[in-house]
Amino acid sequence: MSRSTGRKRRAEPTEEHVDERWMASYMDMVTVLMCLFIVLFAMSTVDQDKFIALKNSLATGFGSVDVGKLDTASGVVVPEDLVDEQGAGFTDSDLASAEVDGLIQLREQLRSALATQNLEHTVTFVIDQRGLTIGLIGWETFFQPNSIQLQGNALAVVDTIGPILASAAHAVSVEGHADYRGSPTPFPTDWELSGGRATQVLRRMVESAGFPGDHISAVGYGSTRPARTGDSPEDAAVNRRVDVAVLSELPESVRELIPMALAKKEPVAG
Repeated sequence: MSRSTGRKRRAEPTEEHVDERWMASYMDMVTVLMCLFIVLFAMSTVDQDKFIALKNSLATGFGSVDVGKLDTASGVVVPEDLVDEQGAGFTDSDLASAEVDGLIQLREQLRSALATQNLEHTVTFVIDQRGLTIGLIGWETFFQPNSIQLQGNALAVVDTIGPILASAAHAVSVEGHADYRGSPTPFPTDWELSGGRATQVLRRMVESAGFPGDHISAVGYGSTRPARTGDSPEDAAVNRRVDVAVLSELPESVRELIPMALAKKEPVAG
């Protein structure tokens, strides 16, 4: 018997570790499934408000919402028009200051346009919590006693300020006034007289200057709101007037701060 036949053949070594990389993918899949079931369980009772907030936040995060702003405190998408309307991120003082800037710019635009025609002396400008008031002064410039007819340079003034105010996109109140003379003949009372004056200015602004009719109104105050209380003809002429009020549309809490904001920008000379 040969030595080779008597010797046992050595056993082939067996592989102890097979490729186990599939375990990592399997564990990831199990983890994802577990998270999915947890989310489904948590959403079994849906809070509609929280669901909408979650949806909007996810949409913003993945870039599928290209308009609006993200409120990082609550994760809610805030549309641009809502941000502008409510003044998100601005204090009442900031809004009042911005409103004053806009009113000053509008006033200077009106003043410059009137100056080119040498008419700046026929109007006054007042900025207060209502907005910008343009006073069309009497004194034989706009109205004769007991008359509603625009005269003199009145038409040129109204035709100059009308297009500028129309482009400003503010609501406008045209306010007529009368001087107290005892008898407003041929009108029954000062109310009709002052209202007629306001209506004449309104019609001119709408029909000739193109002011939108749904942004303008007319009111007559009679002789109840005199600009001067004296008895002289000059005082009476000043009270015989029409005010064109460019109205601020900000909340009252903001409008109350307009005089303070104006004082910072245009201090009253002492």
